[in-house]
Amino acid sequence: MTLLFSYKSIYKTYGEEALFEDLSLNIKADERLGLIGGNGSGKSTLLRLMAGEAAADSGEKYLKQFTKLVYLPQEDRLDPDKTIEQILFDGLLDEDIDEQERYFRVKRILGKCGFENEHLKCSQLSGGWHKRVAIARSLCLEPDILLLDEPTNHLDIKGILWLEDILKNSKFAFVVVSHDRAFLENVCQRIVELGKCYPEGLLTLNSGYIKFSEYRENFLESQLKQEEILSNKMRRETEWLHQGAKARTTKAKYRIDQAEKLRLELSMIRNRNRQTGTVNIDFDSTERKTKQLLICKDISKSINGKKLFENINLKLMPGTRLGLMGENGSGKTTFMTILENRIAPDSGIVNRAENLKIAVFDQNRTKLDPDMTLKDALSPAGESVIYKGRSLHVVSWAKKFLFTPSQLSLPIRRLSGGEKARILIANLMLQPADILLLDEPTNDLDIPSLEVLEESLLEFAGAVVLVSHDRFLMDRVCNSILYFDGKGGSGIFADYRQCLNQQKNDLKDNQSPSNFELSSKEKTKEKRNTQTFSYKHKFELSQIEDKILKAESELTAIQAQTGEPEIMGNPEELAKVCILLQKAQEEVDALYARWEELEKLKGL
Repeated sequence: MTLLFSYKSIYKTYGEEALFEDLSLNIKADERLGLIGGNGSGKSTLLRLMAGEAAADSGEKYLKQFTKLVYLPQEDRLDPDKTIEQILFDGLLDEDIDEQERYFRVKRILGKCGFENEHLKCSQLSGGWHKRVAIARSLCLEPDILLLDEPTNHLDIKGILWLEDILKNSKFAFVVVSHDRAFLENVCQRIVELGKCYPEGLLTLNSGYIKFSEYRENFLESQLKQEEILSNKMRRETEWLHQGAKARTTKAKYRIDQAEKLRLELSMIRNRNRQTGTVNIDFDSTERKTKQLLICKDISKSINGKKLFENINLKLMPGTRLGLMGENGSGKTTFMTILENRIAPDSGIVNRAENLKIAVFDQNRTKLDPDMTLKDALSPAGESVIYKGRSLHVVSWAKKFLFTPSQLSLPIRRLSGGEKARILIANLMLQPADILLLDEPTNDLDIPSLEVLEESLLEFAGAVVLVSHDRFLMDRVCNSILYFDGKGGSGIFADYRQCLNQQKNDLKDNQSPSNFELSSKEKTKEKRNTQTFSYKHKFELSQIEDKILKAESELTAIQAQTGEPEIMGNPEELAKVCILLQKAQEEVDALYARWEELEKLKGL
């Protein structure tokens, strides 16, 4: 493919901190690249450098002649007094095209982007439609390379699916910064992660997000093993040096020089391995033994004459993880406020266990004073907090959320959106709860923080009710989905994929079980009844143990290669071995899953 853009050995610093050191990146025609990394890793800065809105301290930049590069920042710069159509026309004022071409482009993009009324002013639009206008304006420019910084922010599920369709069918290259892992998996063919834990400042793989995640895990594990190997070797060399050479022979001098090179190599890899810190999220449950925490019986609610939902029946018990889905304004937040007991339903009953404790995450309601210091926000009562019954100094508490002691005196306004979200989660963790009500807790969180949040929600002993546009998190965490169709109807589904299918069918069948536990059981029962244990299955079962032993043997052999010095010292060979390791592990996992499936089928 034709090379459209490249950076070679760029350096960029902020104050005394080096953001990029010797970073190189290429963008080819039709490239579909997802750019990820922790908060502060430089994703947005890199896009601004590529767009020419900032300059690197040094390095080489190449842009193919006549290549049209368009940049869509996080914040949408739209005139609120202009209509959608005017915004698109104004976006083409600097283009060297005639009026007929300008008109054709605008009308084509208006139709493609689903605007029913292009004469609405931007001030009349929701955040999601505001974002669509900004995206549409970028598309009108017909880019060869489109740079998108967090384009899914403010979009609901329907909007995200719309953007996925636009990008999957695009005829241009794009680089997209996003924390939405399902979005990255669906639209990207290459993932680049920025991070100081990598030798070149980044890690890349031609794949979607899921395979990249496995590749990254294997790479970091191999790098830790490499550190261990070098540490052992350095210890032996140190012992030899301490013995003292009787004469500074050429051979002895060579060994001393090699020991110094080894020390430097160990220092660099040790420093990289220390850059992989993650947020320590762990919600505090009351560990109540009550089986039924909250029961909704036939609850209904209307606002300003609009029916949001009716006759909802469900139970929240320890281990329940209920996701709420629906377009903006369909009733998700209203339903949460009923569960919280801030408002009452129009009809129906909500029974709550005695002394029920509910902790709420609501970014719209939970405001942080911009002039308050980080220290006061994390520990308003003084120098320590009480977490799970024990006292923790504010410095130790801050480190759990990747804040350094030097940041504690900073005002909140100096912090990023992700850092502010971590403060809100920290405050929520200080509240022992039976039920967690989480309204968009994933906004502004980076991918490492999202992964830790997932684990914490899965381990939480109480019930969780979650609103999020992060399909990856919803799919992994929730064991049922309550869907609001925005027309007064609702339904319970086993997962978000069923919910999306129902959404696409405009909820043709509004009948759903009144209890989501029954929904899951009926689904499992129905699936089992469609299969019988045949002779073919019996033969496959008799052969599968030998296949597993062979696959595990191959896996062990590849794992041994990752510890070989000649492999560890060669990044290209290490990457090849990591890919083989990933495939071998997938084969073993698939065989075990099939074995379990056959055993269950046999027992029917």
